[in-house]
Amino acid sequence: MKMPSPRLAALFAILAGLFVAASEVRGQRLPVRPVDRDIVAALERAELSMLFPGESAEDCRQWQQAFDAQLNQLLGDSAPPDDWTIEEEQRWDLEDHVRIALLLVAENLPSVPVYLLIPKTLEGGRKAPAVLCVHGHGAFGNDPIVGRTDLEGVAENIEKHNYDYGLQFVRRGYVVAAPCMIPFGRRVERDKYRSDPCAVAFVRLQALGRLAITENLRDLRWCLDLLQARPEVDPERLGCAGLSYGGRMTMLVSAVDHRIKVAAVSGALNLMQERMRQAHSCGAQMIPGLLKYGDHSEIGSLIAPRPCVWETGSSDKLIVPEWDQVFKDRLQRAYDAHGAGGNLRFDKFEGGHQWSGKIAFPLFEEVLRP
Repeated sequence: MKMPSPRLAALFAILAGLFVAASEVRGQRLPVRPVDRDIVAALERAELSMLFPGESAEDCRQWQQAFDAQLNQLLGDSAPPDDWTIEEEQRWDLEDHVRIALLLVAENLPSVPVYLLIPKTLEGGRKAPAVLCVHGHGAFGNDPIVGRTDLEGVAENIEKHNYDYGLQFVRRGYVVAAPCMIPFGRRVERDKYRSDPCAVAFVRLQALGRLAITENLRDLRWCLDLLQARPEVDPERLGCAGLSYGGRMTMLVSAVDHRIKVAAVSGALNLMQERMRQAHSCGAQMIPGLLKYGDHSEIGSLIAPRPCVWETGSSDKLIVPEWDQVFKDRLQRAYDAHGAGGNLRFDKFEGGHQWSGKIAFPLFEEVLRP
């Protein structure tokens, strides 16, 4: 029998050694990096290929046009329906304003519950500016925004987050629309879910080629249509304000829909590149593919040069300082390029994850009631 060559014999010896070593650790599992770490590593390498590189107003306008087109491609169609009707569910004649519960109804679309608040100070057909007030996460949906303290648990929710900014706006003379978004409040059967409704809604809608964030964007734009159609509203004087997820959606609808002249984004100075590193991430905020091109800072930069205030509480644990400065710097670059640095405001107030209004209310007065 022919003996193997010395080189082949050496190879057999190495393989035999490996076999012996493997047999000694048989039953033990070799270390494998979990998917969480793979995702974090991928987030660190995110491309962000469309960060604003320019310096002039024209540079920024061209960049905004290109990024806006890319963003809308990622989101899909967010246009509100052309034909729709309004159903009134209930009306309250309160001390200083009227509260009306409405349903926006259109064929082949889910109906949108909206509170409409109208101040009693309007007289003689005088038109008022209007504010779209957007709620955040939570079981109560839009109820806290308009001060529904008659409902169980809402008063405590308002106290914790200074959450009734819709009520605060109407008492300052603005007409207010406060819709309920998915999957919150009346628009989700929360007790039927075994896990986070935001994540489940995201997965289910993806099967249909749709996004929860785009569904909500459409509904917010629909509410702008509602406000512009109201006889009490000056259709050219619209603002938007929201806390937490409401802040995220305020950022998005203000970026996409230029009917909004001034915005207040509260408790949402987070980048997706940072948030997606967390063990829990909200499916209602997901825009698949965004990090190939930019981040929330680039969406926020589409608001420039229109006035916008970004609120952050000093003890808000959802805001990460080293990341919020990256966000601020990118916003500032876009506003400075437009020569409108003064239109970008930051309200760093003493408090937690809550609405402030300290800078927002005067800014809305300045823009919508000059």
